[in-house]
Amino acid sequence: MHQQYLSIEQFNKLFYKWNGKTVKIAKQELDDYDEIIMRLDRISYETDTRRLDDYEPMHSLHLNGIGEIENASNHFEPLPSPLYEIPLEDTSLYQFDGDRFSIVTDRAIYTIELAGE
Repeated sequence: MHQQYLSIEQFNKLFYKWNGKTVKIAKQELDDYDEIIMRLDRISYETDTRRLDDYEPMHSLHLNGIGEIENASNHFEPLPSPLYEIPLEDTSLYQFDGDRFSIVTDRAIYTIELAGE
């Protein structure tokens, strides 16, 4: 299906439909690749206007739920916390191709798709 760019509002409206589902989240950042499987119990956003530096994001997408992360040995282990944070920027791009969402930031590319349940 054709990849389309979304506004944050369009992304939010479509992504909220996946609340309660099990998703796979992949993050590609330079030479680092992480993959997480999570039952998505709650989606929220946070804005932090009291940042100490530009490394801390002003906006964040919070994915809450129980999940597992793939370790260096290609085995899954429990997430250390029931929260997965995706830092968002004013320049972030949001895409949806009918099967998966992509969030492109200056530091990483996040891909979110439904996991086989």
